[in-house]
Amino acid sequence: MTQRIAHQPREIANCVGAYLQEGDLEGITSLFHPDCKIFFLPDQPPSMGLAGVHSVFEDFMDLRPEIKSDVFSEVIIGDIALLRANWSVVAPDGTVMAEGQSTEVAKRLENGGWGYLIDCPNGPPNLA
Repeated sequence: MTQRIAHQPREIANCVGAYLQEGDLEGITSLFHPDCKIFFLPDQPPSMGLAGVHSVFEDFMDLRPEIKSDVFSEVIIGDIALLRANWSVVAPDGTVMAEGQSTEVAKRLENGGWGYLIDCPNGPPNLA
């Protein structure tokens, strides 16, 4: 498998999507910071760390859907970035499985690339 590195924060989703198409869960995991939090379902507690990345993505591995991401905002300060994007997950038959507008915080990883630190596919959660 090819190792992908997101050289810019806006490239992370495309790298995740390529790994998903290949069925490479470890590749997907490599694009997340070890201390990450994923707010996949807004009414559920976040998935945390690399084990959380596995739990969020493992159900998609057999289906291998396409992730389409249109990053429309990227703010970089040092090793931290804030991203906003419109996205969709499309099944191989063309059916849109999910779509939304995300807000993410990315951080530079040890390999020099970028990875998600906070991933909110449906926007940030509301205060409890």
